[in-house]
Amino acid sequence: MTNNGFQHGHAAGMRIHVLPTKAFKTFAISLYAGVPLEESTVTSTALVPFVLRRGTASYPETTQFRERLEELYGAGFGFDIYKRGDYQIVQFRMDTINDSFVQSKESLLGESFAFLGEVLTRPLLESGSFRASYVATERETIRKKLESIVNDKIRYAAERCIEEMCHNEPYRLHPLGQRADLDAITPETLYQSYTSWLNGATLDLYVVGDTTPEEVEKLVTAHFGRAHHSEAGGYTSDFTPVKVTEVRTVEEKLDVNQGKLNMGLRTSITYKDDRYASALMYNGILGGYPHSKLFVNVREKESLAYYASSRYDGHKGIGTIQSGIETQNYGKAVDIIRKQLDELKAGNITDLELSQTKAMIRNLLSEIQDSAFEMISFDFNRQLSGKDRSAQELMEQVDGMGAAEVKAAADTFELDTIYFLTGKEE
Repeated sequence: MTNNGFQHGHAAGMRIHVLPTKAFKTFAISLYAGVPLEESTVTSTALVPFVLRRGTASYPETTQFRERLEELYGAGFGFDIYKRGDYQIVQFRMDTINDSFVQSKESLLGESFAFLGEVLTRPLLESGSFRASYVATERETIRKKLESIVNDKIRYAAERCIEEMCHNEPYRLHPLGQRADLDAITPETLYQSYTSWLNGATLDLYVVGDTTPEEVEKLVTAHFGRAHHSEAGGYTSDFTPVKVTEVRTVEEKLDVNQGKLNMGLRTSITYKDDRYASALMYNGILGGYPHSKLFVNVREKESLAYYASSRYDGHKGIGTIQSGIETQNYGKAVDIIRKQLDELKAGNITDLELSQTKAMIRNLLSEIQDSAFEMISFDFNRQLSGKDRSAQELMEQVDGMGAAEVKAAADTFELDTIYFLTGKEE
């Protein structure tokens, strides 16, 4: 058992993580399947769960698939695809009511495992490959999702900044893949990709609810035996910081009314690092919250931006700044944003900034305990990074943070890329 409360084991070639608790009236089930981000596989891997959710061997029609969830007292089912560091993660989720709250002849937890196991390991096949109509429809689903990013210029600028900054790294890839690769995917090639993905993925299955590790391991063995037969692997958390030699500036012109100024920063601090809490504080004071330097100085005082914020990816060692500005204010905005970075490096951090940021992070960490899926997500960070750190420990580290530690974190953040999306000239 770890100090996060989860008990860990192995079954059917996957890692099992169970948090026995009576705190929730439901069972939260989450299955993570992670593979390295690679240009040759990223699009087909993203397409797989969209096709899997259309039908299985027992429920070949999408209506039957949905009706089965209704029979399980309206069980919830869904999936997400995202990247963590240089890995592409597919996460399946089920939310099922605890048996003790309904009069059911069957174990709802067992039936949920049977359903999820079938989704993953017994998809609907026709002539040895996926149903052609499902593949065609879901190809268009992904195409529209990728096109929607281009239409949402805030998201587009954020993605393009990462693409430019990480142009030689897998992290440049969008977890949904690339539009140019979609047309070449056939039902036959997608089934081959699915088989390779399932055999090669690192599988982590989580359950939070009134159950035991022994019960979960039996259910996994019974319903996920087809998943893969190799020993459960893991994620490599080796990290080599990227040294910034010069700041790259990229300007792109599109039909936009408002300029989008994004910046990418590199840091040597990742989730695994003992200094992680100081990087969280740095990001919070820089632009993570409404009281932060970017919001107050760039947006409020100087009125240079419609929005201004920052994010920190602790699995990749990257910070990003997002802002929307009038194109003629580009020079001023760059100067004042860089000034905020310099202020943090100089240790010019007020007690109020420290206390407000601590309060915001404390609230976020406290809220984890109110959601089974948030607890699962937090523990999954441990699987990705190899760092065993409870939310309570992280909270205590944040609470003990002073300006000197935040300044030390600031010294590790170096501006790498400036990306500016501007309008086409008349």
